[in-house]
Amino acid sequence: MKRILWIALAALLVAACGGKKSRPAQSSARPAPRTFRAVTVPSTVPPEERRAYLRDHYWDNFDFRDTTLLAEVDTVAMVRALFAYVANFVAPDDRAAIDTLMRRASASKPMTEYFAMLAERVLHDPNSPARNDELYIPVLEALVSSPWLDRWERIAPQHDLRMASQNRIGRPANDFRYTTADGATRRMYDIRAEYLLLFINNPGCNMCKTVREAISASPMLNELIERGMCKQLREQISGSPMLSEMIERGRLKILALYPDEDLTEWQEYRPQIPARWINAYDKGCVVRDRELYDLKAIPALYLLDRDKRVMVKDAVDVGLIEWAIDHDDRKN
Repeated sequence: MKRILWIALAALLVAACGGKKSRPAQSSARPAPRTFRAVTVPSTVPPEERRAYLRDHYWDNFDFRDTTLLAEVDTVAMVRALFAYVANFVAPDDRAAIDTLMRRASASKPMTEYFAMLAERVLHDPNSPARNDELYIPVLEALVSSPWLDRWERIAPQHDLRMASQNRIGRPANDFRYTTADGATRRMYDIRAEYLLLFINNPGCNMCKTVREAISASPMLNELIERGMCKQLREQISGSPMLSEMIERGRLKILALYPDEDLTEWQEYRPQIPARWINAYDKGCVVRDRELYDLKAIPALYLLDRDKRVMVKDAVDVGLIEWAIDHDDRKN
């Protein structure tokens, strides 16, 4: 499942015309927005180097010093241009490209804020298919260190930077305690599995239902839950207590976490969560109040390895979870 490509068209404000009745009416039409066009790759650049060339020169036709552009350029087209740049020419962990872009945009405060706004829509909006905290972090760092912003204007990007810097890919996830229906409270880090899928969800959330059903319908994920980590050796080593325990335990466990305080709603929703999953709530709303995870958009999927390092962060794409596990299996 892929996130819906969301770009919303901005409404154009039409200025009312005025003047004396004896004069001809003035046209209220506004000039067409100026359109940004990415640089054309010279014919001398070999095909295998075209992507790298566009990574480095994509914005060469944009005059970052000309702030009058910001009132005339088509912002919707600019959002699409940045999306195309990120999707086609910037690797998911290539912060250098975004560092360079923000450095060029730092020519003035209006330009800095404009490109930060574009980046927020492409790299940080929960509905953007290009959402990527690793690429958004250099944008926030540029804002926090910008000489154009005063200390009050830095408060919001400082908070966003702190949130984006948590639970990063390849780093240990924040631990927390969860409580199950029987009142037992346990630590997330105590869950023993080769992979742990954290599913942060809310009752009544349509997207939560869609993601839950996608997980339940995934043959790969269900096989991992059911069969355990040594399925290929099942018959040969069925007499091994240790390996039998691993098979019984399963390679994958799913922790469905409800992060809010309305437990009546959670209790009513409990039957909707598969029995094989760990269905729990955050007692005292610690995860939310201490901002251990970014909950501005729910649902959210986090895939963790056996050491609770983050493999997939804040996703809703079950196909991405499958790909990450398959990629990890092949690597190992």
